[in-house]
Amino acid sequence: MFILLLLSFSSFSQDVIRMSNDIENNTDEQLAAQYFQNKEFEKAALYYEKLFAKKPIDFYYKNLLECYLETEKFKDAEKLVKTQLRKSNNAFTYKVDLGYVQKKAGNNDKAQKEFKQAINDLIPITNAVFELANAFFNRKEVDLALETYYKGRKIVKGDYGFHFEIASLLATKGDFIGMINEYLDVLEINPVMINQVQNNLATFYQNPEDERIETIKNELLRRIQKSPDSVILSELLIWFYLQQKDFSGAFIQSKALDKKLKEDGSRIFNLAEMSANNQDYRTATKAYEYLIQKGKEGFYYQNARVSFLNMSLKQIQEKGSHTNEEIVELEKKYIETLNELGKSPKTVSLMRELAKLNAYFLNNIDKAVDLLIEAIDLPRLGPRDQAECKIDLADIYLLTGEVWDASLMYSQVEKAFKMDETGDMAKFKNARLSYFIGEFNWAKAQLDVLKGSTSKLISNDAMKLALLIADNTTIDTNAVPMQLYAKADFLMFQKQYNNALKYLDTLQLFFKGHSLDDEALFLRATIAEKKNDFTKAAEIYQNILDAYGYDVLADDALFNLAEINELEFKNIEKAKELYQKLLTDFPASLYTVEARKRFRTLRGDKLN
Repeated sequence: MFILLLLSFSSFSQDVIRMSNDIENNTDEQLAAQYFQNKEFEKAALYYEKLFAKKPIDFYYKNLLECYLETEKFKDAEKLVKTQLRKSNNAFTYKVDLGYVQKKAGNNDKAQKEFKQAINDLIPITNAVFELANAFFNRKEVDLALETYYKGRKIVKGDYGFHFEIASLLATKGDFIGMINEYLDVLEINPVMINQVQNNLATFYQNPEDERIETIKNELLRRIQKSPDSVILSELLIWFYLQQKDFSGAFIQSKALDKKLKEDGSRIFNLAEMSANNQDYRTATKAYEYLIQKGKEGFYYQNARVSFLNMSLKQIQEKGSHTNEEIVELEKKYIETLNELGKSPKTVSLMRELAKLNAYFLNNIDKAVDLLIEAIDLPRLGPRDQAECKIDLADIYLLTGEVWDASLMYSQVEKAFKMDETGDMAKFKNARLSYFIGEFNWAKAQLDVLKGSTSKLISNDAMKLALLIADNTTIDTNAVPMQLYAKADFLMFQKQYNNALKYLDTLQLFFKGHSLDDEALFLRATIAEKKNDFTKAAEIYQNILDAYGYDVLADDALFNLAEINELEFKNIEKAKELYQKLLTDFPASLYTVEARKRFRTLRGDKLN
């Protein structure tokens, strides 16, 4: 028992001593850190010396060395570094630290000698090169870090030539020509690195006005002139043009590669779609025509025919103004293409667009309805394509005032595609239908649900309409003004513009000063645009800005007014002024991105 008691006491004593040491160490470390942070380096050094003696870890070493250098104890610093050098078998980090101590002491010749010796001692191992180069970089010796990598490129065997690291350092020095050439070198050695090169270059496109972008482009073009047969450089140039939204330049290069590599046209088709989505219809047309000219045996022949026609209709819809001859000619092309390709799930988009052409431009409702019903009944048609045809059909029913048939069709799609963007679109259109016919409470309940839609466009539209209803249908508010406004909105949707204006006249005659005044004005301006009366539209938009300059519709009115000046009045200076005003006064507007793009284009910046 006596022996057991002695053993227990001994163990307890050791635990107490260990705990005491831990507490002491923690206290020392806290005091050292506090003095270090407060730049009281003399006091911090005392504690770090004690800590480092007990536990010579790298963290204590770095802070102790910093304390010596800050207090100009260069002899102590040199001794500390040399001790670490001996212990670590001449680690490159400490060799650089030794030179750094000499430099801080003012011994530049000795410092350079130590630095050069470190580079001379470099061994042909990749990690050693990284260690030495990083040590130099951490001490802000960028040129020496570069020299290390260049030597590493010579002595390390293998394919890795430290191109990305050298490029990064050259960019730090502002040598962007050298940087891009490092990237181009690595691509010609190892083409599979193209994604990494693109990722590194992409940072320069965060600011489209960055002058370095032009430097990169010039060096790339110069390299292609030297190596005209390099596929990977052409790939990079195409990517470069796409970053600048220069779809025309991208098409020229893509067409050359398609021919050289005897491709199936996939890159051309993707470029055509991208160009069309970015409203570069000229380039998109060239790309689609190139694929069509490949002949019916071409893999993308049918897709190109379909997309080209659908893009043509989209242009007419966006332009607003068109001649009857243009519409008839386009319908003829749709019919010819459908006759050639046949009606099938692959051409269902053609049938949908032809139906829209008949319903909204040729006033041939029956033909449009028949086309969509035929499309819905196509064998092997996918559920989503069928749903989109049903939404189109419901829109036409709503156009003709068949609200219950429209609601039934929207409801079918909504039920079949719950928690899906297609279902959300049907739900939104059904809610808008309820708003049109005055069922405001039901409409708002559905719109509130859609605020959480995964589609930003649907979510924004839902919030906007829900806010309109909420602001004008409170318990103590007369419902008649909102009913008049919704009826006018519905009639505008149905293209009954004169009847819509009569409801707006009634609203503004009997309820002057109502909170709907600015919305009513905006609806009048929209109707004026639909009727191609742009002078009237511009006048109303200006009235909205004068009377409701900071209300919810102000940025909409400002953007539309700028667009009219740009596209209809050809008043470029006025358009620039208005776009710039939008950027300044409404920086959070949904129109900001487009307004900035248009302003820069009108100013003469080269965007595409």
